[in-house]
Amino acid sequence: MTTKGRTLLSSRARTAAVPAPEEGQSLADQAYQQLEEMIVTLELAPGAVLSEAGLSARMGIGRTPIREALKRLEIQRLVSSVPRRGLLVREMNVAEHFALLEVMRPLDHLLATKAARWATEAQRKALRGEAKGILEAAKKGDKHAYLFHDRECDRIVMQAAHNPFAMDALTPLYSHCRRIWCSYSRGSDLLLSAEKHARLMLAVAEGDEEEAGRASDALLDFLESFSRAVIGVV
Repeated sequence: MTTKGRTLLSSRARTAAVPAPEEGQSLADQAYQQLEEMIVTLELAPGAVLSEAGLSARMGIGRTPIREALKRLEIQRLVSSVPRRGLLVREMNVAEHFALLEVMRPLDHLLATKAARWATEAQRKALRGEAKGILEAAKKGDKHAYLFHDRECDRIVMQAAHNPFAMDALTPLYSHCRRIWCSYSRGSDLLLSAEKHARLMLAVAEGDEEEAGRASDALLDFLESFSRAVIGVV
């Protein structure tokens, strides 16, 4: 699938989809957050050449934070350094995507069950709201709003699980997974995916560890079947 014809986030929509910077967040973290969103949503398309100076002017952030963010993205395999060309947005790789889902399954299951056990009342309330929001976004066919609620679901569950090692491992995997979704998903896929996410969020909100684990597994089953269908892998 070529970059032409893909639906990209407009600047206005991307602004709405990116969470506001947290209080005390460093400029490097803000740069990372914005660049990750631009790569995931294909605003920075696979193969795009990245210039520190160009990104700095475009984003209104200094070159040093941009450089730090790009190093982090390179470690996470979203950006790669190519001799004589510089830094490029990495192409999406089908074989790597299925390897990613293989790693993601047990970690996602772990965080879901731990979050169901340890989430605060405020986090449980927030997840109920996100479950409602992601379903409403899917019914309207609003991919940008869907992505926002998807990201918030992951953020709340990771915080509630209190496992920084699993969180560090999953964060880049979620980014790669969303990029595949932005590239290949169709409107008909939104509601199915939203229902799987909502089931997970509500299970965590209710403190049902077994159901949260089952919901996590069901979500990964869906992502695998979706990936096989749209990428053409049997």
